[in-house]
Amino acid sequence: MTRKEKILAYVQAKNKAVTTKEIADDLGILRNNVSKELNVLVRAGQLSKIAGRPVKYQSLTDKTDTVTAETVSKIPDPTEPPLKSSIFDTMIGQKDSLKTQIEQAKAAILYPPHGLNVLITGPTGSGKTYFANAMHQFAINQAMVENKNFVTFNCADYAHNPQLLMSHLFGYVKGAFTGAQEDRDGLIQKADGGILFLDEVHRLPPEGQEMIFYFMDHGTYSKLGEITKVHHADVRLICATTEDPESSLLKTFVRRIPITIQMPQFEARSVREQLALLKRLLTLEANRTQKNITVTEDVVKALLGSVTFGNVGQLKSNIQLVCAQGFLNSVDQAEQINLKFEQLPQNIKDGMSRLASDRVRLGKLSQLLEPVLLIQPDGAAESINESDRYELPYNLYEIIGNKAALLKEEGLEQGAINNFIMTDINVHLKSFYRDNKILRTEKNLNELVDQDTLQLTKNIMQMLKKDCGYHVGENFIYAMSLHLSSFIKRVQSGRPMREVSDDLVAMVKDYPADLKLAEKIKAMLEDHYDFIVPASEVYYLAVLLISLNSVPKHGKVGVVVAAHGNHTASSMVQVVTELLNVDNLAAFDMSLEMSPTVALNEIIAKVKQVDRGNGVLLLVDMGSLSTFSAKITEETDIKVKTIDMVTTAMVLEAARKTALIDSDLELVYHELNEFNGYSRKAEEPTQGELEDVRQRAILALCSTGKGTAEKIKQMLDEILADQLIDDVSVLTMSVVGMNDKISELNEEYRIIATTGIADPNLGVPYISLEELFQGDRGKRQLIEHLENSQTWYVESKTPAPKVDQTAAANYLEQYYTFINPKKVIGVLWQYCDLLAKERQLKLTDARRLALIMHLGGAIERVLLSAPVTLTEEQAVEFEQSDWPQALKLADEYLEAKLNLKFPSAEAYYIAKLVDTEMVES
Repeated sequence: MTRKEKILAYVQAKNKAVTTKEIADDLGILRNNVSKELNVLVRAGQLSKIAGRPVKYQSLTDKTDTVTAETVSKIPDPTEPPLKSSIFDTMIGQKDSLKTQIEQAKAAILYPPHGLNVLITGPTGSGKTYFANAMHQFAINQAMVENKNFVTFNCADYAHNPQLLMSHLFGYVKGAFTGAQEDRDGLIQKADGGILFLDEVHRLPPEGQEMIFYFMDHGTYSKLGEITKVHHADVRLICATTEDPESSLLKTFVRRIPITIQMPQFEARSVREQLALLKRLLTLEANRTQKNITVTEDVVKALLGSVTFGNVGQLKSNIQLVCAQGFLNSVDQAEQINLKFEQLPQNIKDGMSRLASDRVRLGKLSQLLEPVLLIQPDGAAESINESDRYELPYNLYEIIGNKAALLKEEGLEQGAINNFIMTDINVHLKSFYRDNKILRTEKNLNELVDQDTLQLTKNIMQMLKKDCGYHVGENFIYAMSLHLSSFIKRVQSGRPMREVSDDLVAMVKDYPADLKLAEKIKAMLEDHYDFIVPASEVYYLAVLLISLNSVPKHGKVGVVVAAHGNHTASSMVQVVTELLNVDNLAAFDMSLEMSPTVALNEIIAKVKQVDRGNGVLLLVDMGSLSTFSAKITEETDIKVKTIDMVTTAMVLEAARKTALIDSDLELVYHELNEFNGYSRKAEEPTQGELEDVRQRAILALCSTGKGTAEKIKQMLDEILADQLIDDVSVLTMSVVGMNDKISELNEEYRIIATTGIADPNLGVPYISLEELFQGDRGKRQLIEHLENSQTWYVESKTPAPKVDQTAAANYLEQYYTFINPKKVIGVLWQYCDLLAKERQLKLTDARRLALIMHLGGAIERVLLSAPVTLTEEQAVEFEQSDWPQALKLADEYLEAKLNLKFPSAEAYYIAKLVDTEMVES
């Protein structure tokens, strides 16, 4: 008896409706498998489902006409409007890895009056385009857009032609450039009243970003070639990028996009989500073929383990490949496709061993799997998304089926049919992914070219490099392996060889060196495959070599700066780029939690980005980063030299020395190793003095350690970068539990100054918020403190200016993007007065400003659905205090004015802030 039959018999034997849990407990079957089979039985009309919590199931023969209280409660009230279902409700991860992202997306779409602009970030294949489409569909369902067209534009398509890119976005007038024969609207006009999706937005040139953020500010634009005429459009922008926005986009551009949504990597999602994604993607293929798909446990493990670099997108393309192969092998079976481990391509089989090395993940997955997974068509209509780069624009299974039937009619045997069609499958997928520029890497080639051909291509590449001095570019393996694969398939199938025209022969004879190399490759092919390679193929090989070798061989030495921290490397690169206006620098910020393997792959991408054929200099701070050069060269064939202990001055000198075309990597490397900076050498400590080797740090305090403190950190980081000070860190901290945390910090850092909402009295200078926000004056005072390493405290002789509502609004406008300071400042000012009166607190300008800045951050967190949290002890402490009552009047005023209410956690930190101020006073 099958599992489904057992469940059906169990339910039929009961005289009442039963829940999934009851069936799972009584039959000893995993609950998710029971749920799946129950839904199959309901769709087949063998069981009925009773809505409720929990859902119950019963046999159709058990249904009576008796109306119970439970069924009455489920009858919809015709006077109530039906609830609008959300596309996000069916999104995998909506309650887990994508919960925050979905809340952000909804807030952005629904924010009055017309929503907010959004930036979606995440690695390749993580689902940025899919998520942007979901946001657009949500906006349509909620009637937030008049124009229902989802207008998309990939900025990378025209990245090297800014004029053409701008003409596509903004349109142009007749005569604007050569070939502009008539006026034409741009994509912004087409998206008027709706949403424009800008993919790979980091490829927009700076002038393009400036035009876009002008449009965001004013809602107006001019077409290319127009001087005086102005056009209006109401468009919400959704932008997407795989890069770090801080280093790849203008700050003025990023600042105008209030919501940034970070899509998770595939490996960051739970095993349950990964399995659900696999099932969803397999169901798409089942719907296309209208066949059941059976998948063995080993195939599931191999597919999930095969995702190494392309996230969900890579999983989708891998599933398409194995399903196409399985469809071909099961073409004679009317209702079912069987996917078996032994039939998988080798690169996907390797996923099994990769998964086996992660015991925790493998153990969790094994608990969720059964020996065979059955995927059935669910009847859901599939809308092909034209902007999804992983979505084939045609039904591959129709191509396979039609060709198989045609070849069978011609009398070919099944083995020959399979050989022909698998070649076609590879051709279709190869051309599609190549045209869409998806990760042209060796790992992706494994899906398209067999391992033997790939290894032979590598051997040819090594021969050309070492023995012949041939310049091998990054496209060599891709182009040569596909060429050889096509040639070998042609030979094995017995098809005639291509003829060579006289023009082609004449052209090749102008390149005798390449023709000689082609002869050597011919000899390697004959030795490897043990058959005669025709002379015509030598000319085609020569043409390929000529085309691959026609790229510039020399350019600037590239420079990649890699350092630990969120903004360390990007801050140095930004300063140097602005000073010297160079284009051969890239930055990589490595978080402390990032694994060396992930960091290596990210740095490899940066090295490829700045390589001009003359090598790359890798400037790092410390640790594993200093060991990467040999591995990078091995992976990319790009010569890399590494120097550690990087400083801003070193990056400046590296940029200066590599500014010329044909600069020499070895020479730059040796000169930088001897570089000791631009300033005179620091004095040695006197005898008997011990030098303090701890990292210098400035401490920024606020009540939560997140809102105001992070804004202060951002400001201080910019000041330090502008002054080329790279040996001072800015640390953020909450005043809650401050003393214990400072004791821990002192082991690693030397606190040289503090700033924020309160003076922690650490014996170092305290810079108040009023002083810090005084523009150039505040900056000068901070620099004076930092330049004097012995007597840190310099008493301010000039009184701080008076803080009024206008000044406070200016401070809010400088550091918060989601609120309108001019509209809320009066409310926040009155909130402070009400709270001061209730607590009998004398508010100085400094304390009022600190409280207003904190309240601004709290409002922004509420609007962005990015709440702070409390421990159970903190929540109990707050509820048992007199603070809930003390805040009541001020909170009621805030709610009446802004229709916004602070959650308990925000109220707790407001209380802590005021308590700290009372202690200070």
